Amino acid sequence: MTPAEISVIIINYGTADLTIAAVESVLERGHGGRAVDVHLVDNASPGDDAARLARAHAGGGWGDRVTFYAETVNHGFGRGNNLVLEKLASRAVPPRYVFLLNPDARLKNEAIDQLAGFLDTHPEAGLAGARIEKPDGTGVTAAFRFPSVLSEFSQALSFGPVSRLLRHKTVPLGADLPQSPVDWVAGAAVMGRLEALQQAGFFDPEYFLYYEEVDLMRQTARMGWETWYVPGAEIVHAEGAATNVKSGRAERRRRPAYWYHSWQYYFRKNHGRTGAALAGLGWMLGAGLNHVIARLRGRAPSAALRLFRDFWAMAGRPLAGMKARPYD
Repeated sequence: MTPAEISVIIINYGTADLTIAAVESVLERGHGGRAVDVHLVDNASPGDDAARLARAHAGGGWGDRVTFYAETVNHGFGRGNNLVLEKLASRAVPPRYVFLLNPDARLKNEAIDQLAGFLDTHPEAGLAGARIEKPDGTGVTAAFRFPSVLSEFSQALSFGPVSRLLRHKTVPLGADLPQSPVDWVAGAAVMGRLEALQQAGFFDPEYFLYYEEVDLMRQTARMGWETWYVPGAEIVHAEGAATNVKSGRAERRRRPAYWYHSWQYYFRKNHGRTGAALAGLGWMLGAGLNHVIARLRGRAPSAALRLFRDFWAMAGRPLAGMKARPYD
């Protein structure tokens, strides 16, 4: 088999049917004649996902174009990708590019060739992200600014006049952004140079889920690599199927413990303990004011359930040098 120029990594957890569709959306494309292989990781899914994916691999005509990893431990997103990235880097002929594709996403067009073509002609770019659409064709935000103290306050407050005043700090850049350099792009559909990813040390294994791609692109930016949003490459994403998190969800939900761990670790790593504490205070102040405004308007607050208690127990305490409390 010709050594792959591009390796695709898909991490499955509990979405076997969508994952099979994601793999097949890659295999059915021509990729502009580029040699592409797929690396499919089952992250110790509950149920029979691993067996179903193994059967699809054996009986679906995937052959040696797909390598399947049936893991017995859920590594999370970043560590699951690292498992493959390290193997790719050790090849006699490593791939030039690596494309990360969510298991609940599929190619809408020749997105892999589009992104690779962009990186071919932009040597300063280390990563390039695709346009992401819902199944109904509605675009979703896939390009972002790095979070900051003011962005955390504005996001938690969620109050129109303040959001407009601080729009230059808003993290999401909108669904209709033209091709342009950005701080970071969604990890659901992003291509990176293996060289750039290696220089960053791949994903920081401290993250289980959330903020790992933000941190990775922050590290590559520090090394001089640019990240670009390339909307000509198109992905269809069944948003939230893999993580059970959707933008614009009406009901309030409690955030998982690993979100708080990732949040505080990201800010502490990239802004220091003082910067992380200020971001935490900004978030809490914004959320508190959001509660007041929501009550005055007769609406439900936008903050996650048990936010204040969970934030202090799992993010605030570690920032104060104390041990995080168990998630009950």
